[in-house]
Amino acid sequence: QVQLVESGGGLVQAGGSLRLSCAASGSIFSFNAMGWYRQAPGKQRETVAGIGGGGRLYYADSVKGRFTISRDNAKNTLYLQMNSLIPEDTAVYYCNAAAGFGGSWYRPTGSWGQGTLVTVSS
Repeated sequence: QVQLVESGGGLVQAGGSLRLSCAASGSIFSFNAMGWYRQAPGKQRETVAGIGGGGRLYYADSVKGRFTISRDNAKNTLYLQMNSLIPEDTAVYYCNAAAGFGGSWYRPTGSWGQGTLVTVSS
């Protein structure tokens, strides 16, 4: 089973940028889709962005225009470039494999890792 490890989180001021990485222990080529998810304190985990076959992309309304998801199959790594960060982006960010089909094709399907904490100060 491929394990995913998130990294790249940290403390940043509002308006700043971070790039998160999700390194896989094996090939991610077989994953039809992958996604980034986050859980803020006291809130449910939510989908941030998804990337599927054929260049299909999904972004939550709250991050559209600010975040960019990408994947490098050769490096077995998923990325999330986060720009113009706001305090509401503060959360633990997770990556996961996604279903890749259906209306909510970006819904997560694997087990969760430790995540990486992003803290945005005002």
